[in-house]
Amino acid sequence: MNSTVPIDRFVWREWRFWLLALPGLLLGLVLVIPLLVLIWRGVTQQALAYWTNPTFLAAIRLSLLTSTLSTCLAVLTGTPLAYVLGRVSFRGKSWVELALDVPLVLPPLIAGIALLLAFGRNGVLGRPLDALGIRLPFTTAAVILAQTFIAAPLYLRTARIGFGAVAHELREQAVVEGANEWQVFRLVMLPIAWRALLAGTILCWTRALGEFGATIVFAGNMEGRTQTIPLAIFVGFETNLDVALGLSVVLIFVSVVVLFVLRWIDQTYAGSITG
Repeated sequence: MNSTVPIDRFVWREWRFWLLALPGLLLGLVLVIPLLVLIWRGVTQQALAYWTNPTFLAAIRLSLLTSTLSTCLAVLTGTPLAYVLGRVSFRGKSWVELALDVPLVLPPLIAGIALLLAFGRNGVLGRPLDALGIRLPFTTAAVILAQTFIAAPLYLRTARIGFGAVAHELREQAVVEGANEWQVFRLVMLPIAWRALLAGTILCWTRALGEFGATIVFAGNMEGRTQTIPLAIFVGFETNLDVALGLSVVLIFVSVVVLFVLRWIDQTYAGSITG
């Protein structure tokens, strides 16, 4: 006697099912309804009219530029570091990884203060830079540095896990065949770990695009120079709500696209394993 079909078909009628489902349903409503309301308000005629607003467009352009540059900086400098941390064991490695992961859980406001104390005009590194004529605070470069500080650990952690997941035997076999370290990295590690690197890059870019706290402390909020999308939204709530709503819809759209891409990467990886 097969009881699987009746249970699967009528389980939703049992009170025990609803006892478990109702809390999850309530949580889902709490998570989804605010987003739906925000999208509904953000696509009204008044909000859409501001898509040609200079403040609106300047914030989008600056955010796309700085988040892309900060992500490139994270990838170029973080990939070699992630490779070493993912493949080499050394004393104190866990402490190094811990220090690199701290910005992930550090409140962005504190991160901005730390950047200001380090790279500000009177900061530890700011004074030597100022002597060379380099002033970072309240510039576009400060936005890029703040985004890198906050977002780069996401890429670094994901890439480190991706490199660490590559079977050690594959690397040893390549070395036995006469491959040098660069050839091992390029011909063995990258083709296997590319999904993790791509996912880390996307997460890093998205986090940089939405960065607010460290940016406003270290770079300020100057239109066309340091005012990114989150900062323009913050100002919009006080001066022009329609602009804030329109920019919020932009960030939600980007987030949805990123989630779809990450899911595609996961499905591709799972398909390659099962295939």
